[in-house]
Amino acid sequence: MPFAPSATLSQRHAAIRQSMRDKAVDALIVISIPNISWLTNYVGSSAIVVLTAETLQFITDSRYVTAVSDMQQTAHACPGLQLTVVDGSYDVALAGVLTSGGFRRIGFEAAHLTVSRFNWLGKTLASSSAPELVALDGVIEVARCVKDAYEIGLLKTAGSMLAQVTLEVLRLPRRGMTERDLAFQIDSTIRNAGFEKPAFETIVASGPNSALPHARPTERTLDEGDLVVLDFGGVYASYCVDITRTVVVGSATQRAREVYTAVRTAHDRAVEATAPGASRFDIDAAARDFLTAAGMGAAFGHGTGHGLGVEVHEEPRISKRGPNVDTSREAVTPGMVFTIEPGAYFPGWGGVRIEDDVLVTESGVEVLTQATTELITV
Repeated sequence: MPFAPSATLSQRHAAIRQSMRDKAVDALIVISIPNISWLTNYVGSSAIVVLTAETLQFITDSRYVTAVSDMQQTAHACPGLQLTVVDGSYDVALAGVLTSGGFRRIGFEAAHLTVSRFNWLGKTLASSSAPELVALDGVIEVARCVKDAYEIGLLKTAGSMLAQVTLEVLRLPRRGMTERDLAFQIDSTIRNAGFEKPAFETIVASGPNSALPHARPTERTLDEGDLVVLDFGGVYASYCVDITRTVVVGSATQRAREVYTAVRTAHDRAVEATAPGASRFDIDAAARDFLTAAGMGAAFGHGTGHGLGVEVHEEPRISKRGPNVDTSREAVTPGMVFTIEPGAYFPGWGGVRIEDDVLVTESGVEVLTQATTELITV
């Protein structure tokens, strides 16, 4: 399995340390496993990191000590890593690292540290040097938003692999098979293509179920005239890619063709609107405004896209501007990878969604999942 080179990890650490200096914290507690993986190449399920100006204190238990130690002997070693082995409680081990560090202001991931753990940690630290605990939002997630060269290479490979999977998947649906059976075959195709696993629970939604954007596969059988939404993805070297295509069983009705054509055009317009410096809200509007003009604006309720990386849903969010939407970091920049996935859904009838993964380049945009968007009948 590929891992980021040590030099790449050093660059990531430098970026987070600069953010720590900007926020005047001398240590950062990292709880989120995706964030820990991004910082260290760690692939286990339990760990805590305390990042300081000079070191990376890595806290884990005996199940992962050998794997971490072995990694440190390779070209993918995590720079500055100092290992602390948990003997009993992770929180007690964390408190030990913090109390021995002489820190004044300790940042923590507000979105990931529970209230009960925060309260316990604050009480425990108060009996020592009483450092200040500072809630921070999205410090690592913001850095992850722009992919480095290593990540871009992986995502390009994964996107190409998923495009090939899509060609096979489009040959799988047939009248009379159940949504669950088709989802199982799609998952098998994903694994057989070289992905570690599906990136999420595969969506197969037929007929009226296709009007549910996040429908789960059921025992419903595919029938003549059904629209069938196929939304699937894979994890390659810990990175996620995601694609959606919609097919028709048998002959497509005039209404199905009209809805499909509108969604496809909205998809294409959003891709065309993607460029360095473009507003993520304007990219969304390129798709949404077209569907609104076609009389389908109310049928498109979700955002146009989401970021991809070590998680299948991450920053940036390609969404419409609104009173409760964070409008900071509005412009997309080279190195961002996200989906473009407009849809139109009509309860009781069905729906259409078309999704691709795109990379913002220095000069424009590159579609990573190059698979046909023509209407396919099966």
